[in-house]
Amino acid sequence: MKIKSVLPIIGLICLSAVSSCRQEFVPEAYHPSNAHEAYLYALEQAGLADTALASDWKDAAQDCLERVIPITPPFQEVFYVDPKEAFSVAYRFEVLRGQRTEIQVDLQGEDPTRIFMDLFRVEGDSPEYWVPVASAPEAEYRLEFEPRLTLFYAVRIQPELLRGGRFTITIRNVASLDFPVAGADSRDIGSGFGAPRDGGRRRHHGVDIFAPRHTFITAPSDGRVLRAGEQPVGGRTIWIRDEKRGLTLYFAHLQAHKVERNAMVKKGQVIGTVGNTGNARTTPPHLHFAIYIRGSGPVDPVNFITKTDDIPSPVTADLQRLGTWVRSGTQPVHLRTSPEAGAERAVELEQHVPMQVLAAAADRYRVMLPDGTSGYVPARSLESIRPGLQSISTNDAITVQDSPRLEGIVKSHIESGSGIEILGRYSGYWLLESESGLIGWATIPPPAAQGNRQAGTGESDG
Repeated sequence: MKIKSVLPIIGLICLSAVSSCRQEFVPEAYHPSNAHEAYLYALEQAGLADTALASDWKDAAQDCLERVIPITPPFQEVFYVDPKEAFSVAYRFEVLRGQRTEIQVDLQGEDPTRIFMDLFRVEGDSPEYWVPVASAPEAEYRLEFEPRLTLFYAVRIQPELLRGGRFTITIRNVASLDFPVAGADSRDIGSGFGAPRDGGRRRHHGVDIFAPRHTFITAPSDGRVLRAGEQPVGGRTIWIRDEKRGLTLYFAHLQAHKVERNAMVKKGQVIGTVGNTGNARTTPPHLHFAIYIRGSGPVDPVNFITKTDDIPSPVTADLQRLGTWVRSGTQPVHLRTSPEAGAERAVELEQHVPMQVLAAAADRYRVMLPDGTSGYVPARSLESIRPGLQSISTNDAITVQDSPRLEGIVKSHIESGSGIEILGRYSGYWLLESESGLIGWATIPPPAAQGNRQAGTGESDG
């Protein structure tokens, strides 16, 4: 049976799972039989789990977690997937308490493709300790979640077997609540959470957002009005319960109410106006806004309402090179663990190292070296692998391998007197292309590599 024939079966038995555990808000309960696991189960039921491609797919899913890419949202990367190969990629990032993470995958092409998006809470140094949190819903390329604590997460992206093309992943961290004062933002916060009050006898349990009197106050989320009245300290106040997130929102010193007790409010609805009632009569008009969690008390509202930079750096690297082979030029270039400026240097590349372009993020490529090592290099530091560095004619027959390793598998032999293009070099081996189009790795006598014809110099990564 061919793998394609089990795809309808897989579609019927796959269950999308989304977690609602103690540390995240997600759309529905997470089940152990998530879409990824159900897909593997379908392969087993069809007797395909032990095929080479299915085995590679399973291994790729685990391997990418071991090689997770550290990023900082907002982040965007475009990658190419060869349908003949098993593919998976994972990104690790931090989410602050009060933020919502939005992960979106866009596919260029008309063929329907299942994308498995699985989210893990990063705990410990090894993926074996990571906790599955959520999976993207069935037939959707989008996943959202909100942590209750500041934590690190990893998302794994993996297309189904025999499907490929160009994909774009975008990861954003945004405020989970709307800013509660119309026309204002975090720059209008004049007194922060935890600031001393009454000579240090108590702490400020919210933030003060200053705005002109009568400025509209809007609901940061959907909820129900618990109370709307007047108190000696808070003046005119409103309490709203956000059941979705388990939050109680407190608004104080209002000039006027626009809602009543038990009213259901929608995000963005006007609920009152800014004033300075209660014990704020001697201060300029402002809204005291606080968030309480049952059993935990007050929490800092800043990350819940502060607008973030949610526009990732545009991808400027040439996307036509995705999936192709290139090589380093004559200038020094470092392979880095992340596309971010100042990321750790993993490998210093010598001249003319061949590598495959896997993805593009901003002005960098994610590449894979001949030994399987992957990382990021500036796109400007690479050159096309053709034309070759030098054309030679062999004096002796040359054994060509599939990789630049001692244990590499012999692909073929190039007869003596044949013409050869030298495309690059790595770890004591040369990448050759014969007149017949055979490409492989070989150790050749040093004189054959002298007098290189330069195809380009590339640029340093600085």
